[in-house]
Amino acid sequence: MKAADVMVSAVISVRPNARVEEVASILLANRISAVPVIDEQDELLGIVSEGDLMRRAEAGTDRSRSWWLEYLTGKQVLAAEYVKSHSHKVTDVMTRSVITATPETPLSEIATLLERNRIKRVPIMQNGKVVGIVSRANLLQALAGMPTKNAATASANDSQIRDQVLSRLNGELWRPSMLNVTVRDGSVDLWGFVTSDDEKMATRIAVESIPGVKTINDHLTVPPPEVALV
Repeated sequence: MKAADVMVSAVISVRPNARVEEVASILLANRISAVPVIDEQDELLGIVSEGDLMRRAEAGTDRSRSWWLEYLTGKQVLAAEYVKSHSHKVTDVMTRSVITATPETPLSEIATLLERNRIKRVPIMQNGKVVGIVSRANLLQALAGMPTKNAATASANDSQIRDQVLSRLNGELWRPSMLNVTVRDGSVDLWGFVTSDDEKMATRIAVESIPGVKTINDHLTVPPPEVALV
């Protein structure tokens, strides 16, 4: 399997002129742990994660050291930490060196990138644009959707079914948030968050009428408040 088979395509992003408070609200409202920063040409500038917002002066969580350790730390590090904890501009606090992959990147390479760089998600780039995100949770979703025996690479037909499912659901206002879909031999696994049983039912009905869908495994859940899962 490759990144295109498991990535979340409906990417939530922010512009570089966004404020830190706006990003915090977006992360909480969408139950995610990071957002890409994209310019007016939709090119990737950086990424803002929970880690970038943990040490904030207004929340009283900015880093505190003893005077002698602060003296040994060095001015450059102290200045960089001050910017992170005091600036309200996304461009000042975002991580600029972003690890990325392409839709064709094998999941084994994605797993290596996540592990080696100790990150939780990788933006998927195509023609200079962000077309999706693969997180640790998406890799677990792919694993959970695997049959008991070792399976071959997803067929072209499975990829087509996945594209149709995502296209149909993303066109609905009631679609699950953080929607992701994996398909194996016509068996569709649905992942994401809903607010009611009616949304779950509507999702199932929309998917079961798509040609090639044999079975539907519904993993849609109502998450607890203030929990970031990606």
